[in-house]
Amino acid sequence: MRVVFLGSGSFAIPSLEALLAAGHDVAAVVTQPDREKGRGRELSPPPLKPVAAARGLKVLQPRRVREPESVAVLEALAPEVQVVVAYGQILPRRVIDIAPRGTVNVHASLLPRYRGAAPVQWAIVNGEAETGVTTMLIDEGLDTGPLLLAEATPIGAEETAEALESRLAALGGELLVRTLKGLQEGAIVPRPQDPARASLAPLIKKEDGLMDWRLPAPALARRVLGFHAWPGAHTRLHGRGLRVLRAQVEAGGGLGGGLGGAQRPPAQTASEGFTPERAKDAQSPPGALLRVGRDGLVVACGEGTALRLIEVQPESRHPMPAAAFAAGARLTPGARFG
Repeated sequence: MRVVFLGSGSFAIPSLEALLAAGHDVAAVVTQPDREKGRGRELSPPPLKPVAAARGLKVLQPRRVREPESVAVLEALAPEVQVVVAYGQILPRRVIDIAPRGTVNVHASLLPRYRGAAPVQWAIVNGEAETGVTTMLIDEGLDTGPLLLAEATPIGAEETAEALESRLAALGGELLVRTLKGLQEGAIVPRPQDPARASLAPLIKKEDGLMDWRLPAPALARRVLGFHAWPGAHTRLHGRGLRVLRAQVEAGGGLGGGLGGAQRPPAQTASEGFTPERAKDAQSPPGALLRVGRDGLVVACGEGTALRLIEVQPESRHPMPAAAFAAGARLTPGARFG
């Protein structure tokens, strides 16, 4: 089919490559304008642009795709179908309706769950056992269009958001090719979403990464994984910022255990691992440093649980093992994070 592809982020790259490999005619790639980045404020292209250019594809970078001149260019391309993957602009009805077979979107969740800008991150943070990708026909709502196909995948116990997103991007490319084939053959009937099952995945803010030590350790461990790339799980110690790069729930610590959902280990009985030391841990205030060892730092969390920090990044420094950070900072039990 003749396709106009609208995308910008790296999540879109496998979908574009899958379309080309399947023999579709990509009339043009529409992506975001180059942006100033870094201290030198040099112009940097969106991740999809160099990939499209290397394939010899026509690349368009309208400031706003809804502007009349941009709409006219898309109409002149006469696509049978439009594909939108991680584009970054909201499409108006006039653009949505250009292609007779519709405008197809690849979304990184099992819709109607996790509609919005950050479905991968929030699925991890909320302790979901699985997620997936969905293709849908775009309408003017926020990921509310009719569903086409979906593919589920489990979330790994230690999988970061960027690792999961990479897997979903590849899965999305495969699903997109199947979707276009089904639409071309008339084998897919779009079905409406059930709004009663909908949930939101809002844009992530920097403050979302702040470690609230009053939360139980499994919830904090998931935030380290979900917010690993940005904004990072971060806290403060002795008035300076500290980013937590790797952490795990302290086995047998207080009342806790596991990462939630399908990843949660069997519950402990009162006699299993609940030593006098652990009982003392459970009474420590959230954010208190409990122990320092070669395996990291154990910090008290909410509900009597504890989190072991394995790798950290102090403010204005490189990542390092938490034990090395503790030695350099001369940390002792009783120090307070937060």
